[in-house]
Amino acid sequence: MISKKMHEQVQNSSVIRAMFEEGKRLAGIYGAENVFDFSLGNPNVEPPEDVKRAILEIVNDENSIGIHAYMNNSGYEEVRAAIAKSLNEKHGTVFTENNIIMTVGAAGGLNIILKTLLNPTDEVITFAPFFGEYRSYVKNYEGELVVISPNTIDFQPNLEEFEKKITLNTKAVIINSPNNPTGVIYSEDTIIKLSEILREKQKEFGTDIYLISDEPYRELAYDQAEVPYISKYYANTIVGYSFSKSLSLPGERIGYLVIPDQAADYENIISAANIANRILGFVNAPALFQRVIAKCLDAKVDLEAYNRNRELLYKGLLSFGYQCIKPEGAFYMFVKSPIKNDAEFCSLSNKKNILIVPGSAFGCPGYVRIAYCVAYETIKNALPGFKALIEELK
Repeated sequence: MISKKMHEQVQNSSVIRAMFEEGKRLAGIYGAENVFDFSLGNPNVEPPEDVKRAILEIVNDENSIGIHAYMNNSGYEEVRAAIAKSLNEKHGTVFTENNIIMTVGAAGGLNIILKTLLNPTDEVITFAPFFGEYRSYVKNYEGELVVISPNTIDFQPNLEEFEKKITLNTKAVIINSPNNPTGVIYSEDTIIKLSEILREKQKEFGTDIYLISDEPYRELAYDQAEVPYISKYYANTIVGYSFSKSLSLPGERIGYLVIPDQAADYENIISAANIANRILGFVNAPALFQRVIAKCLDAKVDLEAYNRNRELLYKGLLSFGYQCIKPEGAFYMFVKSPIKNDAEFCSLSNKKNILIVPGSAFGCPGYVRIAYCVAYETIKNALPGFKALIEELK
């Protein structure tokens, strides 16, 4: 019999993954071209050519010895140095390879740092709407996730409630910008105010509160929007990054943590994170793809393809009477459900072979998430179904 903890996890299994599986089932019945699956953030855009070229260069290099071997738990020194140099050039930081730990994607990085920081009953704050797996990641280490209510006006963090909910037990805060599921970028003004609140609370309680910035969508920002680099505003920052979206490599599971020198207890955190990497079973990030991404740090996916999808979907939905804010980044649209029950609305959309995810899965009932990282034709062909659906509900 499975453990009680896992029984609970099975009962509350990811709605997003369930929708993804439902999409495959419906495709088998009606044909993939007649099923419009907007459930999963699985990039449709192919990786840049630089990625393929880098793979071939590495595996075909006669001098490449031990490219599949173990290395330091933090990852290859030269790869971490290349990442640090790239970050310094982009953001004016002063990182070295000693500030970087290569991870098995952003999820692996979050689990490593939460394992490193949390004692049982420690509190981790996040802002709704948020990526639902944060609940499980925090619970993995017996922490308590404290959710701040959503600000549904512009989806910037609700800082008034945030300030009230920080306690002596608050160990960390997780932010995600550009945000999944809204596509909102947290403004510099928001980050400055959030950082001020954290500094004041650290003084009040005499504790260290770490700000964990989950950034898999950093490079996916539209209209020249700026995404603030959080360590420049708050000393106790830890950044989790992934190449899953920026290079369209979700299945390769490659990312990194940035732990700045100025973070409180830096040396112990770095040491503990390396041990957490090992004992959680990751051991190290994938060897080949560490070398691959080191050659592709300036490569970019075709952001214009996502922008075309964004414009088509946004204009189409608004013309039908749906309500949503225009995403500034990532590839999700967070749309107000035409009926109060967002799960019911998703069930109705399923009947038209349109798969979307209820906002309640992200801590924000009354909305639905549409992942537009699909083919342009998928959106074009799904729009009549969206129109028919809202007309029927009216």
